[in-house]
Order: sequence, then structure tokens, then C-alpha cells
Amino acid sequence: MFAAVPARSAERLDGIRPTLSLDALPNRDLNRRELLELTSSIAADQSTWRPHVAYSDNERHYVSLHRDTHVDVWVLCWTPQNDTGWHDHDSSSGAVAVVEGQLTEHNLAVGAPSLQTDIVAGHVFSFGPEHIHRLTGTAVGSVSIHAYSPPLWRMGQYSISSTGVLRRTSVSYADELRPVGDMV
Repeated sequence: MFAAVPARSAERLDGIRPTLSLDALPNRDLNRRELLELTSSIAADQSTWRPHVAYSDNERHYVSLHRDTHVDVWVLCWTPQNDTGWHDHDSSSGAVAVVEGQLTEHNLAVGAPSLQTDIVAGHVFSFGPEHIHRLTGTAVGSVSIHAYSPPLWRMGQYSISSTGVLRRTSVSYADELRPVGDMV
């Protein structure tokens, strides 16, 4: 069973024996375990993602590595100034493999500070479509591989109104996520 805070159950990339790769995908949506395997496979093949690595403090650098009717895969590059803001992935499950540096996953907690989990290079975690989180770059030169199934189409971006009401705004998967309002 998967943990309530997925990043706290991150697995070592070298402990996963992937049976999936971009060249061998089933003609259906992937489950969370298969997403872990796919991101692990891509993480191990640096020729797939390394040419796309670049960094910016002003906006996160990201490149789509693959997209079909069942899965999409991205490489994201991070600095400590990069922050997705609070978001969900609508109807998609996902997996994140940190291949260089370190990210921090923040999980929203009502009536308490958010839970923070550092994910260091060499680790991968997955989450279901119900998952709300925020990712921040922790180390200069961090890189992560993300896979989603079904492919991202829309995401929810969260903010708090001036009256303290939590709001969800639907955004395109192609939009860069960043903090919205004062909900940091």
C-alpha cells in the first residue's frame, strides 16, 4: 500500500528493476508502480534527458521527453528559487525521480504547518490523482524526471482568497506552475 505522504516512501532508483521504457510502453494507462518503473528507466538513460538540462532562477526549465495517449514524461531543472506552488494533477497519477541534487515536497496540512520531505538524487516516489503538493528546488543544479498517466491535460493551482477561502484554478499542463497569491 502507498503511504499518505508519498515522498516519505521514496524508493532508491537502483533498487527498482524496470520492465518499462519509452520503447516498450503498453497501449493503456500506467499504474503507480509502472510509473515508478518508467521514471527509473528514463533516469538511468542519461542520453534521454541530459541534453535538455538548463537552469534559471526566474523560471523553471522543463522539456517534454514523450507524450502519447497514455503517458507523458518531462525533465525538470531546478534552482533553490524554483517553486511550483500548491497544485494537483487533475485525473493523472504521477512519479518523480530525482536524478541530480535535491527537491523538497510539501504536503498541505490543515491547521498545521505543511509537511516537508526532502528527496535526494537517486530516489523516486509516486502519487495518485488525489495528491496535492508543492515542489521546490533545494540544491543548485537539481534535475528530476516526471511521468504522468493518463497524460496531463489540466492541473489545479491553489491559492487563498483575501477572505481566507481556498481556491482552485484549472490551468493547462503546458503552463509553468508557480506560487499563486500568499499561499507559500
